[in-house]
Amino acid sequence: MHAFCKVFELPDGRVEVIVKRLMKKRLSRSVGGDIGIFIFLLLFSTIMVIPLVYAVSMSLKLPSELWRFPPTFIVRNPSLKNYRDLFRLMTDSWVPMSRYIFNTLFITVVGTFGHIMIASLAAYPLSKYEFPFSNFFFVVIRSSLMFTPAVTAIPNYLIMSKLGLIDTYWALLLPAFGSSLGLFLMKQFMDQMIHPALLESADIDGATEFVKFRKIVMPMVKPAWLTLMIFSVQGLWGMGSSPFIYSEELKTLPYALGQIVSSGIARAGVGSAISIFLLVVPLTIFIISQSNIIETMATSGMKD
Repeated sequence: MHAFCKVFELPDGRVEVIVKRLMKKRLSRSVGGDIGIFIFLLLFSTIMVIPLVYAVSMSLKLPSELWRFPPTFIVRNPSLKNYRDLFRLMTDSWVPMSRYIFNTLFITVVGTFGHIMIASLAAYPLSKYEFPFSNFFFVVIRSSLMFTPAVTAIPNYLIMSKLGLIDTYWALLLPAFGSSLGLFLMKQFMDQMIHPALLESADIDGATEFVKFRKIVMPMVKPAWLTLMIFSVQGLWGMGSSPFIYSEELKTLPYALGQIVSSGIARAGVGSAISIFLLVVPLTIFIISQSNIIETMATSGMKD
C-alpha cells in the first residue's frame, strides 16, 4: 500500500490533512484456498466461543440441573431464576446498588480517557523528537512492563498514603493514568504509522504542535488508542476490592457482586449470572471497536 498526503490551511485558520492511498490489487486466490481459510477460521472461532456459550448455559440452569452428574454442556430447561435472584439480592444491599454502578462507570470512563490522553501526549514527543535521555526513558518504560501489580502494590500504597489520597477516587485513577502499557503501545504505533513527511508538511504550513497532534497524530494512531481503550476498560470495569478504598460508598460493582456470592455453593447459579453481567460491557465495547481497528490498520500509514 502506498499513500501520499496534502496539508493545507482553510480560510478560517483550520488545518486539514488529506491522505490519499493507492491500494494494490488483491492477489487472486483459488476457490479451494478460500474454502480452506474459511474452514480454518470457523474451527478456531468455534473453539474460542465455547467458553462463552458454556458460561451463558450455566447462568440459565436451575440448581437441580446445575449440580447434575454428569454435567450437561447445554442447558435443558433454561430459566431466568438466577438473574432474578441476582437483582433481588442487589436491591437488598444496604448501600444502593446504583452507587456501586456509578463508582465503576466513573472509574472506567475517566480512567480510560485519562490513560489514553496522557499516554498519547507523552508518546508523541518520545517518538518524534530527540531530547536528552529520551532513549533512557524508553528503556525505563519497557522495563516497567516486567513488573506485576503485586510487585508495585506496596510502593503504590506508600505513595498514595503520602499524598493523602487513600480512600478517594484518585487512588484508583492515578495508577490507571500512569500505566506504562499505554505509553509503550502508543509510542510503538507512532513510530510505525506517523511518517515524518506528514509533520514536516504541517510545519511548513505553520501548524502548531497541538494542531499536529489533534489533526494528524491522533487520527493516524486510531487503532492504537482503540486497542488501548479495550484493555483499559477490561481492567477497570473488572476491578474488585482495592487496598486503597475502605469506604463502602466508594467500592466498585465487582466487589459488591463478589460479596453476594461469598455465601458458598448455594449461590453458584447467581455467580454464573454475575460473570455474564460483568462480561457485557467489555464484550460490547470490543465488538463495536474491532471493526474500526481492523479497518484503520488496513488503511493507515504510508511509505516513501
